[in-house]
Amino acid sequence: MMLQYFQMLESRIDAKIRKTPDKPNARRKFALEIAKLGIRLYSGEHRVAWCGVVAPFDMLSAMNVTSCFVEFVGAMLAATGNVGMFLEESEHAGFGADTCGYHRAVIGAALKGLMPVPDVMIATTCPCTGGLAAMENLARMFNKELFVLDVPSSDTPESVQYLANQYKDMIRFIGSRTGESLDEGKLRKAIEKSNRARELMVEVYRLAENVPSPSNGRSLANFGIVMALFLGTDAGIQIAQAYRDEFEEMIRNGQSGVPEEKVRLLWLQNRIQFKNPLIKMLEQEYQASIVIDELNDITWEAIDTADPFTGIAKRTITMPLNGEINRRLNHVRHLSKAYKIDGAINPCHWGCRQGTGARGLIQAGLKELGIPVVNLEVDCVDTRNFAEGQLRTRLEAFMEMLQTNPSGLRD
Repeated sequence: MMLQYFQMLESRIDAKIRKTPDKPNARRKFALEIAKLGIRLYSGEHRVAWCGVVAPFDMLSAMNVTSCFVEFVGAMLAATGNVGMFLEESEHAGFGADTCGYHRAVIGAALKGLMPVPDVMIATTCPCTGGLAAMENLARMFNKELFVLDVPSSDTPESVQYLANQYKDMIRFIGSRTGESLDEGKLRKAIEKSNRARELMVEVYRLAENVPSPSNGRSLANFGIVMALFLGTDAGIQIAQAYRDEFEEMIRNGQSGVPEEKVRLLWLQNRIQFKNPLIKMLEQEYQASIVIDELNDITWEAIDTADPFTGIAKRTITMPLNGEINRRLNHVRHLSKAYKIDGAINPCHWGCRQGTGARGLIQAGLKELGIPVVNLEVDCVDTRNFAEGQLRTRLEAFMEMLQTNPSGLRD
C-alpha cells in the first residue's frame, strides 16, 4: 500500500515539475524528495533504520542507512486518508485511544504487516516519552534490539560529551548489525552538506520574515522537522536552495504568499496532517498568513567537521523542545518578535502530553508580548476526532478579535 502510494506521489509530482522546469518549484521538490524517501523505506532494497525524532540522520546517511522517524509514517498514513483502519487496529490490540495518534497509526500499520522490518532501530528519549514507548513496542513486534539515545536535558560540556559518546556506541551497534562501518571521509562530507543546507535554511527563514511574507500556510508546512531527514545529503541542499530562490524571486517581484496579507500567524508544534479546509479559510476569508511554524527554525551552530560528534550532540541537546519549558518559551517569543506575529494557533494534539500540557504556559508567555493564542482541540492525525464546525467557529472568532485588536509587534 505505502510503496504504491509513494510511487504514485513521485510520478505525479515529477510530471508537474517537468511542466515548469525553469521555476524553483520549492514545495514540489520538497514533496518529491519525501516521496523518494518513502520509496527507499518501503522498496526492500535499502538498509532501513526506524528512529526517534532527533536521531542523527546525517550520521546514519553517511553509513548508507535509509533512516526515518516513525512519526513520519503516521503523518503519511493520515495524508492518504486511510489512517482510521490503522488507528482502530492498534486500539483493538489494547493501545489507548487517548494516546498520540502518530504512534497509534504506526503501531497499527506494524500490526497489519505494513511497516518494513528494519535493519536497526534507534530510539531517542527526546522530545517525548510517548515516542520512546512506541519504539519499544515496535522493537518487540519486529523482534529487534533497540538502541536508545538518552538525550540530556541540560546544555553542559559534560552532557554534550555524554551524548557524543553514545553516538560512537550507536555506530558500533549499527555496524554489528549491518556490516557497515563509518567512513570518516563520508561523515565529513555529510557534515559539510548539513552545514550548507543549514546556511540556506537560515536564509529561507530570514526571507520568510519579510512583510508581507513570501511564505503561506502550505509552503513551509512540516518543513523544519522533515528537513532533518535530508541533512547530510544533496537533496537537503537542493530543497533549501529551491526555497531560497523562490522566496527571493517573490520578494523581488513584490509577491506575497497570501495576497494582500493582513494578519500574520504563528503555528505552534504539530500541523494537522490530513486534508482540511482551515488553512484555506484563514487565507481566503481573512488574508491571514501562517508565516512561521514553531518547528521551522535553525537553533544550532554550524558543525565542526573535525569534531562532528560534539557538534551533533550540541545540536540535539539545545533544540527548543528539549529540557525546561523556558527554553521553548524563549524560542516562541523570539519567533513572535522576528516575524512580527499578530496571533498564534495551537493545535492541542490529543495524546501529546508535551504539547497539550504546555498550553497554559505558552499562552501566558505570549500574552506578555500582547500575542493572543487560540487553542484548538484536535487530533492532528485522527480524522475521526476532527470537529470542523467547532474549529471553524473558534478560528472565526479568533480572527475577528485579531482584526479588532492587532498586535503591536509590527510597529
